[in-house]
Amino acid sequence: MEQKIAEIIAGLCGGEPEEIEPELLLFEEGLLDSFAAIQLVLALEETFGLSLDMAVLSRERIATPAAIAALVREGRG
Repeated sequence: MEQKIAEIIAGLCGGEPEEIEPELLLFEEGLLDSFAAIQLVLALEETFGLSLDMAVLSRERIATPAAIAALVREGRG
């Protein structure tokens, strides 16, 4: 799952999946903005079969790849 999340993030940011470290601060490093965050959530929903509510999804929940993996685990569990 973590590899797929890294691939999604890299695809949005134009980087390589192996550059995406678990604790990388996506917003602070300029890799995600509000538009990219929406694209990320849509990609997570499609890839992992989730339904995430953007109205209650905080920036902290998608701040790092590790946080995103935890969010996906919660949604799938």
